[in-house]
Amino acid sequence: MVAGWEWDETLFAGAAAYYRRGRLPYAPGLAELLAEILQLDGGGRLVDVGCGPGTLALSFSHLFGEIVGVDPDKEMLAEAAREAASRGVGGKVRWVQARAEELPAGLGTFTVATFGQSFHWMDRDLVAATVRDMLRPGGALVHISDLPTEVRSAEGLPYPAAPYEAMQDLVRGCLGPVRRAGRGVLAQGTPGGEAEVYARAGFSGPQRHVVAGGQPLVRTVDDVVAGQFSMSYSAPHLFGTRLDEFEADLRRLLHEASPSGLFSERQPSTEVFVWGN
Repeated sequence: MVAGWEWDETLFAGAAAYYRRGRLPYAPGLAELLAEILQLDGGGRLVDVGCGPGTLALSFSHLFGEIVGVDPDKEMLAEAAREAASRGVGGKVRWVQARAEELPAGLGTFTVATFGQSFHWMDRDLVAATVRDMLRPGGALVHISDLPTEVRSAEGLPYPAAPYEAMQDLVRGCLGPVRRAGRGVLAQGTPGGEAEVYARAGFSGPQRHVVAGGQPLVRTVDDVVAGQFSMSYSAPHLFGTRLDEFEADLRRLLHEASPSGLFSERQPSTEVFVWGN
């Protein structure tokens, strides 16, 4: 855990309704890559830890016989359940409201465990060791994130890029200069060094894979606003009575940056680390 910061249940309060629309998708071909390298055939069990609104769990639904998504935010799980029902896979997916630190929670053993940009919010040594014990012999832990070293540009695309730096200035002007997270702050940001944590827990590897992005995307003002409110550091609850004022200022900034109300962006590449138990 981050020194001087404690998790609390407000971390993503109010963000769930914005998450699926606002967050950029993982790169096309991620599910196909996992199917190939893990030899997935539609059987086995997946546990997605810190599943949010089911982004990863549902994209992998055809690769497993049973899926369990675990997240402490009930609003995120409600969004996940609605999306599962709309895709017709509600019968094979179970959503469990719990912190990762509360595992194994009687959930049994699994073929694969995934963390999709969620591990940094957890007591990482405890969770890694627990998840390793939850994996069947020959199982795999898969750590998935946007490629952190990638520089993406909207150059050559039909619309301007969203003014992300100016948006961050707007957030800081409203919430202060130090990054907010739940009821606390993260002066140094979230921790890295996942490889050392997984190695300490006894995992072997990793195998590293990159699923190429770069595909052009078109985003509306509503999409970009949703993306802002999907972030822990600018989750809706943080603004209190100033929420409407902030959103009005944000929309004004976006319309000034692109009078058409449209923005261009390139799909992020996805970095995948596969660890064996």
